[in-house]
Amino acid sequence: MKITTFNPQIVTKDAESLIALFEALGFERRHKKTGINDADITGIRMRYTSEDGKVFHVDIAESPRVPRDITSIRMNVDDFDEAYRMLEEKGFKNAQGDRITDTGTSKSTMMVSPSGFPISVTEHIKSEDK
Repeated sequence: MKITTFNPQIVTKDAESLIALFEALGFERRHKKTGINDADITGIRMRYTSEDGKVFHVDIAESPRVPRDITSIRMNVDDFDEAYRMLEEKGFKNAQGDRITDTGTSKSTMMVSPSGFPISVTEHIKSEDK
């Protein structure tokens, strides 16, 4: 399994206030995906490029179902199934029970460690047409 990105992710009911905060810090909206998990979750990827060219990302997921903000790590991988099995072997549990979110362009879920630490694992599906 290869990790392709690794950065913070915040799951919140109020994405706009967090987006405004990160924009004030110099981050820009890069990508927005709507309709995740039966149309109720929206994901926003933000990027900051420093004056010396270093690049930082933060992902914000808006969900009406979270009781409070959750900060996790977003880990993009080249093989979701392998990453899922490895985390399970380390004692992580799927926060969605047995559900895996498959949007057609990505496959993901939030895995939670025995101590409560969340990692959102995602594989972007590459189209054979491109």
